[in-house]
Amino acid sequence: MRAKVHVFLKPGVLDVQGKAVEHALHGLGWTGVEHVRVGKTIEFDLAAEDRAAAETEVKAMCDKLLANTVIESYRVELA
Repeated sequence: MRAKVHVFLKPGVLDVQGKAVEHALHGLGWTGVEHVRVGKTIEFDLAAEDRAAAETEVKAMCDKLLANTVIESYRVELA
């Protein structure tokens, strides 16, 4: 099963990288761009047959390693 995890800073947490990208886009002429947030996507194959078990396992991975749940939130996709 293929897992895709999207990790972003939680609302209210300053996204310095997002601000830098927003500033650069403005400098290149895209002045209508606002509220840029930068995140990460982690993709991997998981040896699981049962979708519910796979989701539970990936969420445990996120809580323990892939996301800092104090300041980040995540979304899991399974295919």
